[in-house]
This record gives sequence, C-alpha cells and structure tokens, in this order.
Amino acid sequence: MVLLLGACPEYGCLVYEYMSNGSLEDCLFRRGNSPSLSWQLRFKIAAEIGTGLLFLHQTKPEPIVHRDLKPGNILLDRNYVAKISDVGLARLVPPSVADSVTQYRMTATAGTFCYIDPEYQQTGMLGVKSDVYSLGIIFLQILTAKSPMGLAHNVDRAIEKGTFTEMLDPTVTDWPMEDVMNLAKIAVQCAELRRRDRPDLGKVVLPELDRLRELAEQNSTVGSSSSSCSINMSHERQVSLLLVSLYTVFPVYDKIFNELLKQ
Repeated sequence: MVLLLGACPEYGCLVYEYMSNGSLEDCLFRRGNSPSLSWQLRFKIAAEIGTGLLFLHQTKPEPIVHRDLKPGNILLDRNYVAKISDVGLARLVPPSVADSVTQYRMTATAGTFCYIDPEYQQTGMLGVKSDVYSLGIIFLQILTAKSPMGLAHNVDRAIEKGTFTEMLDPTVTDWPMEDVMNLAKIAVQCAELRRRDRPDLGKVVLPELDRLRELAEQNSTVGSSSSSCSINMSHERQVSLLLVSLYTVFPVYDKIFNELLKQ
C-alpha cells in the first residue's frame, strides 16, 4: 500500500510518499518517453500487486475489497516496487464475504469501466473475487501493453489459435514464452465473466506469481529493457512485503477527514 505521510488541512489534501516512476499505466504505455519495462520487472510487479491485494482481502476482522483496481492505481517507486493506491472506493465488508460464494449487496456499483467485475456491475453483489477480475485484466495489460477493452476475450482467442505471441508487448524481445503463457492463462481465468469460475487468489494465483517472481530474481539483470538499470530483487521483494497495516491507516483517514470538515 502507498504510505500516507500526513495531511494539509489548509488545502484539504492528503500527502503520500513520492512514487517517482509514476503509475504502472504510465510505464506500460511509455508516457513521457519512459523506458520499456523488462519481463523480469513485469513479473515482479505482478507478484507485488497480487501480494498487496491478498493483504487487503485477508484483513481482520473484515476483508477489504478495493473496487477500483487498475494500472493507474498501481504506483511505482524509484526501484519499481509496486504499491496499491487510491483506496477511496474500497469497502469494508462482512467476514462472510471472504468466502468465494457468499457476496455482499451494494446499493450502487463503483469502479472504472473495463476493470469492473461484470457480475458486480449487473447485480451489485460484491465479493473479493470482484477484485480478482480487475487483477486479471491488469496482468494481461502487463503482458501486452494494450487497451483493456475486450482484452481478455482477444487473448483467450489468441491462445486457442496459437497466435498469442503476436499480442505480447513487442518492446520486450526476450519473453520466457512458457512462463508468459502460464501467466496469460491464469489472467484469462481471473477475468472470467462468472465469479465462481475465477481462481482463488491465495491458493491458485499467488503461488504462480511467487514462482514467476523467483524466476525473475534468478535473472539478475533487470530494470528497463532499454537501459542498464539493475536492482537487488531479493531486497526489493522484502521491501514490497512491508505493507502498511490498515488498522493504522484507516483510523488516520477518519481523523484527518473529521479535521478537514471542521475547517
């Protein structure tokens, strides 16, 4: 999670830690002529997003559903450590929602088009697998650097036809194809239209993400594919797991907002 540092009541704003590499969306679409992300960094970032999301879902006593997970809300620090931001639409839901079947009805849907769980959008039924859908779309964008519109369907068809390699981001020339295919298939499963058809984040998705992260660590030269940047992957993995406890963050939000309302 992006760390909340403080607030400025005079201007009604919150102050977060500075994430010098901007958003994942900026990096994938190379805005501002940013260098292309290597496959090692992409695998690492995918694993960090999955780890952060599972942290939200396992929060006690009530799991948290982000509801607006997308590349624009994944921020990268100077070492390309990925952190989830913008929890403004997140919801604390009853513990029973953590179950893969039980859901929680919301009076109004929220989120960003193309990343919203179709079942949640149609029925208002919210669950942790609503975020899993968004996660699947993000993973596909990490691999292809393409628009999210119809992406899961297009990738699924490409895999069936054996043409998926043509959809991969061409700025990366050394994709490990077998591992990329594994991630693509999991991503497509995450983006299934029916919630019950999506895999469990902790039991199915994260073990594969951890394997891919270890693969990236074994390939020590990482960073931008067009630069000589390299980082200590093992150290960054430890840093990425030092997630801020939501028991501390959310009471701070409440206190800050109450102070702002008094202005």
